[in-house]
Amino acid sequence: MIVLLTRRIVGLIVTLIAVSLLVFAVMALLPGDPAAITLGTSASPETLAALRHDMGLDQPLFIRYGHWLAGALTGNLGKSYTYGVPVAGLIVERLAVTLPLAVLAIILSILIAVPLGVAAAARRGGIFDIIATLFSQMSIAVPGFWVALLLILLFSTSLGWMPAGGFPGWGNGLGPALRALILPAVALALPQAGVLTRVTRSAVLETLHEDFARTALAKGLSGGAVLWGHVVPNALVPVLTILGLQFTFLVAGAVLIENVFNLPGLGRLAYQALSQRDIVVMQDVVLFFAGLVITMNFLVDLSYLVIDPRLRSGGTR
Repeated sequence: MIVLLTRRIVGLIVTLIAVSLLVFAVMALLPGDPAAITLGTSASPETLAALRHDMGLDQPLFIRYGHWLAGALTGNLGKSYTYGVPVAGLIVERLAVTLPLAVLAIILSILIAVPLGVAAAARRGGIFDIIATLFSQMSIAVPGFWVALLLILLFSTSLGWMPAGGFPGWGNGLGPALRALILPAVALALPQAGVLTRVTRSAVLETLHEDFARTALAKGLSGGAVLWGHVVPNALVPVLTILGLQFTFLVAGAVLIENVFNLPGLGRLAYQALSQRDIVVMQDVVLFFAGLVITMNFLVDLSYLVIDPRLRSGGTR
């Protein structure tokens, strides 16, 4: 167990360093001079050289990478040249929108997918199975931003029930803030709910054929009691694994949705930094997204060690 845990931790550290190196290299190879883009074409050579020195662009790449990596490890993510504030504060501020949006989307995804997947597996070939299959295929095939536009047209433009975009802030009350996040959360949740419905259905179908399920039926338990008391709890193990991975996809995948609904979240910050060539913000936000995905994968691996005793003893899953 200790050896496996040590390997996972070492792998996590190596992966994070490799990803940080890749992110820095990609940002450094982008065409154009960030200092020249910031000052414009009318800047004098002296002013341009001073800003390049202030941004550290006149230093060798390996020194710039070392300073950036050391700052990321200590929480000093640098200062945004577009906003004029520390990047760490920007990320925390924008997470106040993106994180509740992702949590609300994952809750909606669970509420839709788990009952539908269980019902489809319990009545295989029936009406719920057909509905689950169609819903899964359509929600995965349709782009999320297109769903967002349809939701705006229906619930905002036509019916006027929901705001078409913007975020009033948590200081104006919980109700208005959540109301502004409902449509974006639905647009984010539907594709993930399609995937989760398919996984839930497959997991429940597989668990229904396990020996303990047949034994419970043979002892006289009703089909509903076996399904919800024995099959579903055991089938939720792979579902929970997918949920852990989906949460990172929701946080990182909110870029398009936040721009469609004009939400001041982390995804919109990444888009604005890219358009404004704010290289400090770009590097830090991309590294944050990548670190979040890698860390969540690490936690999922740890959950396997807890769930599957064969892994703790050195066997294969």
